[in-house]
This record gives sequence, C-alpha cells and structure tokens, in this order.
Amino acid sequence: MTHPSHRLTVRLATTEADLRAAQRLRYRVFIEEMGGSGELVDHAARLERDRFDAVFDHLLLIDAARDPAELDHVVGAYRLLPDTRLAQAGRFYCDDEFDLTPLRRSGRRLLELGRSCMDPAYRGGTGMLQLWQGLAQYVIAHDIEILFGAASFHGTDPQHWAQSLGWLHHHHLAPNGLRACARQKNGFVPIAPELLDRRVALSQMPSLIRAYLRLGGVVGEGVFVDPAFRTTDVCIILDTAVMSAQARAFATRVSAEGPPE
Repeated sequence: MTHPSHRLTVRLATTEADLRAAQRLRYRVFIEEMGGSGELVDHAARLERDRFDAVFDHLLLIDAARDPAELDHVVGAYRLLPDTRLAQAGRFYCDDEFDLTPLRRSGRRLLELGRSCMDPAYRGGTGMLQLWQGLAQYVIAHDIEILFGAASFHGTDPQHWAQSLGWLHHHHLAPNGLRACARQKNGFVPIAPELLDRRVALSQMPSLIRAYLRLGGVVGEGVFVDPAFRTTDVCIILDTAVMSAQARAFATRVSAEGPPE
C-alpha cells in the first residue's frame, strides 16, 4: 500500500499528544511486533516509554490524514539527544551498552540516535527518506559532527547473524579515535574474513544498517545482546567529516529547506 507523499510531513514533537503517538508507534513496533519489553512500558495504554523520553527530541513522520486524537498520526519516529542536553539526561541512552569514552574524548559535537521505527504500512515508500531529510536538517541546525546509536539485529543469538556481524567488523570497524566498545562479555567473536560471503552478509543485514553504511557509517567493537528488546546491538557511528560525497550532497540539498520546526 502506498501513501501520497504530500500527506506526510516531518517535524519535532511539540505536544503531549505527539509524544504519546510516538510511544504508541514504538509499542506497536518494539513490543507487539518484535516482542520486546521494558520497565516503564504501559501495556494498558499501549505505550513504549522510558525515563529518557522527557529529555530527547522526537523527530516525527506525520500523516495528515490520520487522527491525532487517536494517537494515530505519527507513522515514523527517531529519538535524538544532542550532547548539549547530556547534563540534563545524566548519560546517553546507550552508555549502558557501549563504552563511549572515545566519542566523548573526540571533542566533537555528538548526537545520539535511537528508537528508529516506521509503521509497517509505510515501509518501503518515501517515509524513511523524509525522516532522514528531517534528520539532516536537525544535524545542520545543531552543528552536529558525530551521530551514533545502537542499531539492532533481531534476536539474542549473535551467531545467527555471523556473516553480517563479521562483515561489519572486518570491513566497517570504526577508527580507534571513535571506536566505542560493547560493555558486555558475551563470547562473541567475529568469523574469520576468509569465511565471509559478501552477498549473504549484506542480504541478511537490516536495511537501516545498510543505509548507514552507504552514508559512510562504521561500527564499534563487539556486540551487546539486549534481552529486554530481544535484539543484538552494534554501535553505529557516522562522522560527518568523512561521509561520502553523495551523502554530503544530500545533506546540503535538504539544508536549504530549513530545520524541522
């Protein structure tokens, strides 16, 4: 099913209804679809939420044809924490999963990305591109230099994704100066490079991670198995200084439209 692009807009959450609609979408994706859980998840109201929501910015893809009163208008979302708000948050969300010391020591402006999700009916269309246009505008408006966050493979067995995880390790490992490391000792060891099959590795990789790689993204060391969300996480890092020329052109083009309001 396709949805007319003129109905879709991207902006930051500005009301309680916006936030709750994002939490409702996250519940449908992360709890109902992926089988996750969390301490503050409200099953009765069908909201996936946590203590960080009040501090993060919430970048939303909104369908004007859907009803805000029903918390139905948000069909895509990203959660964003610029380092200028770190004192208020207390820490980055993925500090529990990864040692972010190299990023902190870089002296560069940081933005943590998280909770990326899309209503199933809007996947495969222009919605994700529109969200990324909004993200590019946000990055430019806030002078962000490094974007990072946990990106997930479904399930808690890293060996199921051995080809993809091995490919990331051997071909897209972050340089030492930006190499966050998983805090968890889970026994994961990347398979040897001679055992890699590029076609298998990329075909099994989540599309969002492949998209980050096309923008010049790299990964930290190791993986974190998250039993609550039933995922195997890697730390994705995007350095705007080394993004591909194509990605730079994209960011420059959308910046002319101004930041999301």
